[in-house]
Amino acid sequence: MAKRKRNQRGRKKQEDTLVNVVEARDQAQGFLEENQNLVIGGIAIVLLVIGGIFAYNNFYKVPRQQEAVEQMFQAEFQFQRDSFVQALTNPGGGYRGFLEIIDEYGGTAAGNLANYYAGICYLNLGQYDAAISYLEDYSPKGDVTPAMKAGALGDAYSETGDFDKAMGLYKKAARAEDSELTTPYYLKKVGMLYEHQGNPSEALKAYTEIQEKYPNTAVARDIEKYLARVKSQG
Repeated sequence: MAKRKRNQRGRKKQEDTLVNVVEARDQAQGFLEENQNLVIGGIAIVLLVIGGIFAYNNFYKVPRQQEAVEQMFQAEFQFQRDSFVQALTNPGGGYRGFLEIIDEYGGTAAGNLANYYAGICYLNLGQYDAAISYLEDYSPKGDVTPAMKAGALGDAYSETGDFDKAMGLYKKAARAEDSELTTPYYLKKVGMLYEHQGNPSEALKAYTEIQEKYPNTAVARDIEKYLARVKSQG
């Protein structure tokens, strides 16, 4: 008797579940029938957005990136020759300088890289505020790492006399990545700036880290004289 009641309750539960499923299906069908135009319109908008992104990337962004790379070739050549004014404004041969490339191709990877080049040009020309402005606009990608951006900004702020800002940036550059190329280089700048600020004990820490962790690097080859100098001050 109890078993029959349990079976009846089970069938009742299954029937209720089936009714709920049917009602849900009917409601969904009703919604689609009543809002068919809205649903189709929503799908069309999604497809248009996807198509627009595809078209932008393939028919606008990629060609502009290629054009920017071609335009920047001569400016990079002048940059490598330390002809910084020409690289910025008039590299010759009818090609654009870094400043024009930033204006014309700012949304491309090449336009972004031109900000870094422009910042370094102004740094070498002694125009430190302009250097800071362009370096701040650069988003590190590819071969120019966050360490290089932070280090260049550190140089610019150091030249303006903002040593606290410069120190923070040198430390950021040194810790951005564990690299035998960049880390000891910026650690040395940290040490030298501490020396300039009259803090030989902190300079000693930076120089010692170079000697202990990066002994086979070019920076470490002459670090002993820096260590001797700060030890004599301590």
